[in-house]
Amino acid sequence: MQKKKSRLIRMSDIPSEQVQWLWYPYIPYGKVTIIQGDPGEGKTSFVLAMIALLTNGEPLPEEEAASPPINVIYQSAEDGLADTIKPRLERSGADCSRVLVIDESDKELTLYDERLEQAVQETGARLIVLDPLQAYLGCDVDMYRANEVRPVIKRLCSMADRTGCAVILIGHMNKAQGLKASYRGLGSIDFRAAARSVLLVGRLKDNPGIRIVAHDKSSLAPEGKSIAFSLDAENGFQWKGYCDATVDEVLSGTGSVQTKTMLMEDELKKLLIDPVPVEEVFRRATELGISERTVNIAKKNIGAQSVKLGSQWYWQLHDSRM
Repeated sequence: MQKKKSRLIRMSDIPSEQVQWLWYPYIPYGKVTIIQGDPGEGKTSFVLAMIALLTNGEPLPEEEAASPPINVIYQSAEDGLADTIKPRLERSGADCSRVLVIDESDKELTLYDERLEQAVQETGARLIVLDPLQAYLGCDVDMYRANEVRPVIKRLCSMADRTGCAVILIGHMNKAQGLKASYRGLGSIDFRAAARSVLLVGRLKDNPGIRIVAHDKSSLAPEGKSIAFSLDAENGFQWKGYCDATVDEVLSGTGSVQTKTMLMEDELKKLLIDPVPVEEVFRRATELGISERTVNIAKKNIGAQSVKLGSQWYWQLHDSRM
């Protein structure tokens, strides 16, 4: 029997392509990104807040430019759609008409399910979120066996590449302490190996109301700066901007965090004891090296208001009196 010749591809025949980004350098299009952290640290809240911006065509944190609104496929195996996911999307201000869910009532979805690619083709979705990834492996896959994980994650990566859709897998971490982030993800390390970007979500002990998103792996660009957000019952979710917290600090809970948004919030609380002309607010922000967009985010976070008296605009806190 004549042996079949190998099919060879000459690299010189492959056209070079630029990586496209949903959010540079954190989430590439056409690739798999993992967002992981311990339960209750705010992984899902972070992703839902991001979806709210994406479905409305608003700039992502620390970005000045915005892209057109996109459709998102969001699958959750742990939270109810009607009583948990939709209310959280609404509180974040998401355009829920752009958030779609594959019906799993007849058949549970898996990472290698052909319905994922079909849904992307039907809806033009630019982002798929599977939360948590462990729930979408399928009953026949042992997440700790590399030989079982590899073909599953490879098929998912191929689907992302074919469609150009960004894929986010939200994952829990194991309980081992003292290990590098590489070994804290549940299951085989092949998940991390296949992902082009890995983000770690956690909090620091000295300010547990502030959560940190640290860039733990980046195969396609330099690692991005850590981003802070707050999450509490009174104020809900609020973006806080770039910070200097490292992956190791997030894992250990050590260190402290201060961002320009937080600095501007403190400044506005002191400045707006009485109503202040808008020009004076931005003059102070310029002295502190803070951008106009950051000032406006800080204003929103503390609930300051704009009021016009005659031809002059002022900013004031809710309890201010003219």
